[in-house]
Parts: sequence; structure tokens; C-alpha cells
Amino acid sequence: MITGVFDHVPEDAARPYITLGPMIETPDNTHSGYGRQAVLDVHIWTEARGYLTGNQIADRVVALLDHQRLTMPGRKWISTRYEFGQALPDPDPRIRHHLLRFRITSMIIQEV
Repeated sequence: MITGVFDHVPEDAARPYITLGPMIETPDNTHSGYGRQAVLDVHIWTEARGYLTGNQIADRVVALLDHQRLTMPGRKWISTRYEFGQALPDPDPRIRHHLLRFRITSMIIQEV
């Protein structure tokens, strides 16, 4: 379905692929510990003639991440929520771009 998931895309990468980021993290502390809320953007890039291929990939990414438990070293996972998706125009008319946003809530595991 995709050729890879990247935070830095190799020059020879063929579409469709996914890129991660940017990510914004803010404190979400409670009386019992230090929490974090991370907002992660997931970008889908295709060279399809329309948005259907990107929408299908987006549906799969949402199914894999929304409300799914994540393994987070040093953290206790609380929730993963899909916030929105958007099909965006690209300056290059051959490229289709989709943006998905997820909010991930976690608590930092503190050694006693």
C-alpha cells in the first residue's frame, strides 16, 4: 500500500509514502504524576490522479492508531485519538497530500 514511513524522506523514495511530524508536546500533569500530550501530524503523499488512494491509506492509518494502545518506552500510554484528516492541494499538480492529526496522552514512568 505504501513504500515506507519516514521522518526524513530519502531522495529515491517512491510514492506513496508517509512522513511523520512535526510533533508538539505539552505538559499534562496531574497530582499523581507528570503527563504529556503529544500532537503528531502524519502526512500521506501519493501521485494518484485523485484523492482516493490517499483516502484509503488514511483510513488504514486511522484504523491502526485511533484508540489503539501504543508501546512507549519510559511512559504509560493513556490514549491515542484521531483529531482530523484533510486532503490538501500541493504546488506540484502530480502530487496528492493528506494530513492526519493524532493526540497521544501518556504519563512519564518515574523510578522510585
